[in-house]
Amino acid sequence: MAPRWVNFASIDNVRDLGGLPAGDGYRTRTGLAFRSSTLQELTDSDLRTWLDRLGLRTVIDLRLPNEVRREGYGLLTGTGVRRINLPIRGENARPDDVVPDSRGTDLTALYAGMLRGSEESIVAAARIIADRDRHAVVFHCAGGKDRTGVLAAVLLDAVGVPAESIVQDYALTGRRLESIRARLVRLPSYERLPAVGTGVLSADPAVMRRFVAMMREKYGGGAEWLVRHGMRESELDRLREALVEPAPTATAPAPR
Repeated sequence: MAPRWVNFASIDNVRDLGGLPAGDGYRTRTGLAFRSSTLQELTDSDLRTWLDRLGLRTVIDLRLPNEVRREGYGLLTGTGVRRINLPIRGENARPDDVVPDSRGTDLTALYAGMLRGSEESIVAAARIIADRDRHAVVFHCAGGKDRTGVLAAVLLDAVGVPAESIVQDYALTGRRLESIRARLVRLPSYERLPAVGTGVLSADPAVMRRFVAMMREKYGGGAEWLVRHGMRESELDRLREALVEPAPTATAPAPR
């Protein structure tokens, strides 16, 4: 999965949602949807990468409204990229509860609470990603792991990506946690972040494995969850058509 990373000067955790297995002979489409940490400190060169190389049209911002007001969008503000705030929060989260946990937080329970507390935002994000006129799309929160990870898990499960591939995608953030923390703790919203490896700054694969299992057992999986919370079957079909493509077939070497 390493080639899925997109490297920037001042954004620590960007990767293409494409390239993952999605059923026999299919994979998730590349160059369409990206997951990311916060974009507010992007440089001129970062902006050119988004606009010229990746063709960015839409930003789905999963941060809380107060978080957005404090931290903003940096250079993205002066572009034609559409920015849509669809906050993901726990069901009992306070309006300013950006770093809601401590060393002993149960992240699987936190993610389950985000599902219950953010139905409208998650369904709206899925509808945007299903709309080819909005591509390319990036969705992000602060570190690009928890809120971003919940949305990614719902989307990927809904289009047939195996559980273990969803888990591996989530765990990739662990490689960038040191740089993510170093950047975030300088910003007003994230001063209370714990040390790397604790609380929201851990990326234990077992957390996402339990979350996906819970989503499948309780709701029937990502597709059923989306339909249960307002997405029509025709919209779900468009999401699959947008996110999934035939996988390239290996070419056998010519006989000697």
